[in-house]
Amino acid sequence: MKILSAAQIRACDQQTITSSSITSLQLMERAATACVAWIQSHLPHDSLFAVLCGTGNNGGDGLAIVRLLHKAGYGAKAFVLTPETNPSTDRTANLNRLLAIEKELVTYVAPETFITNIPGNIIVIDAILGTGTNRPLDGWIAQFIQQLNRLRNRKIAIDIPSGMMADNVPAINNTVFHADDTLSFQFYKRSFLHPEGGQYTGRIHIIDIGLDKTAIQNTKTQYYITEAGDILRVFRKRSKFSHKGHYGRVLIAGGSYGKVGAIVLSTHAALRAGAGLVTALIPECGYNILQTAVPEAMCITSGEKHVAHFSNDIKYDAIGIGPGLGTDNITAAALESFIKAATTPIVLDADALNIIANKPEMLNQIPADSILTPHPGEFVRLFGESTDSMAMTENARMQAMRYNLNIVLKGAHTAVINKDGECWYNNTGNSGMATAGSGDVLTGIITSFMAQGYKPSHAALAGVYFHGLAGDIAAATHSRESMIAGDIIENLGVAFSTMYPDNTNH
Repeated sequence: MKILSAAQIRACDQQTITSSSITSLQLMERAATACVAWIQSHLPHDSLFAVLCGTGNNGGDGLAIVRLLHKAGYGAKAFVLTPETNPSTDRTANLNRLLAIEKELVTYVAPETFITNIPGNIIVIDAILGTGTNRPLDGWIAQFIQQLNRLRNRKIAIDIPSGMMADNVPAINNTVFHADDTLSFQFYKRSFLHPEGGQYTGRIHIIDIGLDKTAIQNTKTQYYITEAGDILRVFRKRSKFSHKGHYGRVLIAGGSYGKVGAIVLSTHAALRAGAGLVTALIPECGYNILQTAVPEAMCITSGEKHVAHFSNDIKYDAIGIGPGLGTDNITAAALESFIKAATTPIVLDADALNIIANKPEMLNQIPADSILTPHPGEFVRLFGESTDSMAMTENARMQAMRYNLNIVLKGAHTAVINKDGECWYNNTGNSGMATAGSGDVLTGIITSFMAQGYKPSHAALAGVYFHGLAGDIAAATHSRESMIAGDIIENLGVAFSTMYPDNTNH
């Protein structure tokens, strides 16, 4: 799914009006009808609503929603913020429509007044400000929304929480409506996918308002949400006549004294992700541990407590380096030598990235199309501070294009950024995956996919998607609080089975 800017969405609105021979008021009616349909399918019929309406088109959506809810038999009332300076034409039309039905359906809220003591069973709908917001709120409107945020009522935002911008994340001290649900028209807003903005959206529901498909298709963007269909297009189904040689040879290098568990997890994940053969390169101190924990893997050693040499053996189809590696001087020197000699893409994670951060000239020596998988702290060490998480993602796009790399910037919506600067936000996964070893599992999965013949950008995209999906399946069984990294590995099989909905043999 594409992610479009506010300006691009407005252009799609206009193209829809033209191609469908409808008015902007009729498009507003479509949006309101879709919102009411969602309400009817998700909330009890005896629900009561207080709909807060501003002077722009978002307020017009809210007024139409009140009219349609009233027509459907719900208890709903519009609270219209005044003074009505420069109201939009469509908003005025919907206000007049509502007043023509029953004047008591509308209450005006004068400046410097607030709505307090709303009974707890009333659902508050925010239709005050829309995607046209381009600066932080201040004055009475900011105080009004702050007062709403203190209410314990269930809150629903129409299209975007008031005070939030679609294309930028709010600063710490910005006032934004705090929703439990956001009914977003046709697309995710990019600000929803970053922690600074996502904390205000609650559950996000994409509401189809019938925007012109050709207009959407022709609109260029570098930002996407990864969906199951995107993965299905790159997923490699197995032939029943295949053997292990068809699924690649993986080398996972890492581990150090006290950190052997990380390389165990990566090795196990590489196997579970489908690699035909997996070898772990570890220091001697981890030999017995790995051979016992993952008997399906082969094991070679280098160094006593720290890896002292990395193999450039061409027999491996993909190499992943970093989990539990440590940053000992002998390991750092060995990694530098390996990268200088490497000619094919590799996966670099964890301490491999920390070693590179200490010697940034190594970035120029990493083979083209390699994959870096930093969490935000590792990214900062590699590429410097950013003002916020969206700025960090933009920096990641710049660095990916600069160094001809793929960057997996880990987070709640992990951003998979390819060497062309495309940014794919992942929508699987949950907070239970914020646990030790989760990133090591991801490294094993991605490296496994590369060995199986996926091109690096697809290996990263699919690896992140299945990693998150397996985490969602694990959370359903173990809870977000109790799940551990090994649970992600154990549920990879169930995650893969979603690519075979008909359960046919393969």
